Amino acid sequence: MSPKRNLAVLFAAHAVLGSQMPVNVVLGGLAGAELAANPALATLPLSVIVLFSMFAAPVASFIMGRFGRRAGFLIGALAGAMGGALSAQALFQDRFELLLAGSACTGVFQGFQAFVRFAASDAVPGPMKPKAISWVLAAGLVSALVGPEIVRWLADGYAPTPYAGAYVAVVAINVAGGAILVFLGIPRPPKQTVDAGSRRAVGELLRQPRLIAAVFCGMVAYASMSLVMTPTSLAMAEHGFDANHAADVVRWHVVAMFAPSFFTGSLIGRFGHAPVIATGLALLLCCSIVALAGVDLHHFYIALIVLGIGWNFGFIGATSLLATAHRPEEQAFVQGLNDFLVFGLVAVASFGAGALLNLWGWNAVQYASVPSIALAFCILLWYVRRDARDESGVRAPALTRSSSESRL
Repeated sequence: MSPKRNLAVLFAAHAVLGSQMPVNVVLGGLAGAELAANPALATLPLSVIVLFSMFAAPVASFIMGRFGRRAGFLIGALAGAMGGALSAQALFQDRFELLLAGSACTGVFQGFQAFVRFAASDAVPGPMKPKAISWVLAAGLVSALVGPEIVRWLADGYAPTPYAGAYVAVVAINVAGGAILVFLGIPRPPKQTVDAGSRRAVGELLRQPRLIAAVFCGMVAYASMSLVMTPTSLAMAEHGFDANHAADVVRWHVVAMFAPSFFTGSLIGRFGHAPVIATGLALLLCCSIVALAGVDLHHFYIALIVLGIGWNFGFIGATSLLATAHRPEEQAFVQGLNDFLVFGLVAVASFGAGALLNLWGWNAVQYASVPSIALAFCILLWYVRRDARDESGVRAPALTRSSSESRL
């Protein structure tokens, strides 16, 4: 199958399957508040999603390495359908533990589906990888428009049981997405593509400044986004806004997450990975500044839009950089480890977000992300200087395009 056809299948499948993301973001906390006995546990369903994403990531990497991308994505879609069905049943039966079970299945889906960016990278030659990753993730723009409409029109489809209709729709979303994935034709990766003697030891691989920077910046970009996004619906409810307001804010947040993907790859090709990642980290800080400025509706809109753009630059930049830090035979290990660490920190952020909001309020959520973002800046600067010295023996200015990146 041609690269263009594979990218088209990945784009279409991600557009359909990704539309359940806004549903889970908007309703996870609200459904949790509806069923949980303790208000502090309201965001636990969202945290469980992230936690199970973390544990699913290495399994997904192994399965895709052994059986191919299509098999892995179909397993993920099956888990997503189970998650929607269990979550709907939890609301019908008023059972919080069943909602958590549904969230666990949704987390497994998310752990598998996150590899769509790596599948896009696999589908094209080296110079095209940043653009391929960026374009496939741009499918999230479609999801951003569809997902909130599912909440708006179907959440009360089984009234008086709240939100159940949207979770039933999630089942249909996964069935449709799975049907599209049947046409994916990315070949299984070869078991070994180079001589065994050139395979690097794990310690040598993990000591690369490039790999360290890619993994850590990806972790911080995703975790900072999750920390703020997870309790947004609850924070808005506390300040007098309803589920429709929250759905619209989340809609524009998800649009901001994925709309820049149409040109993020080109920016990486033009300026290099580090400047794009640094811009993303700076925007994540700007989100906190806007959120701290007030709790009017426009503050939520602006903060979440800036948050989405910051995630896009930081996470896509880090993902693209990671693709340059390993050899083909190291792919499954590096990608699995990366997503385990990324979703591990996201799980910590997600679990902490509900507690921070419940104990100290919305402002505490904003302050909590600052230290990790600052540390990510420092690691990115360290990588740029080390990488430039390794290539040329000359110390490079901070956050400039290194000679190694100029060849990507």
